[in-house]
Amino acid sequence: MRLVIQRVSQAQVTVDGQVTGQIGPGLLALAGFAPTDTTAALTWMCRKLVQLRIFGDENGQMNRSVSDTGGEILVVSQFTLLADARKGNRPSYIGAAPPPVAEPLYEQFVALVAAELGKPVPTGIFGADMQVSLLNDGPVTIVLDSPA
Repeated sequence: MRLVIQRVSQAQVTVDGQVTGQIGPGLLALAGFAPTDTTAALTWMCRKLVQLRIFGDENGQMNRSVSDTGGEILVVSQFTLLADARKGNRPSYIGAAPPPVAEPLYEQFVALVAAELGKPVPTGIFGADMQVSLLNDGPVTIVLDSPA
């Protein structure tokens, strides 16, 4: 599993002109899944996402997590995160889980994040053509891979 985590002032995802998920201050998490991902990996990634200390404290130091700040998390599936573009000019997506495998992993991950965060987690629509807009705060962007 791979996450691209962006600290945002606001973010939203739109499908066919309809907003399917939006947040104020918090984290936008773009999530890509591999066929070998396990519940243990999803749980580890969930905890890391919710507990990652990338928000400023009273001294301006990044010492607070999204749960410390009461922020929100928007999770959007993105299989292209697992692209391999090292050879040639057309990325290979062989490392990404196929939809019948990835969709249950995505749903499980969203449920884990909601439980860990203690509030509903807005999302996009799995497999849809989505438009994601955000106001990156910082900017702070972190790429996180699940443990091997």
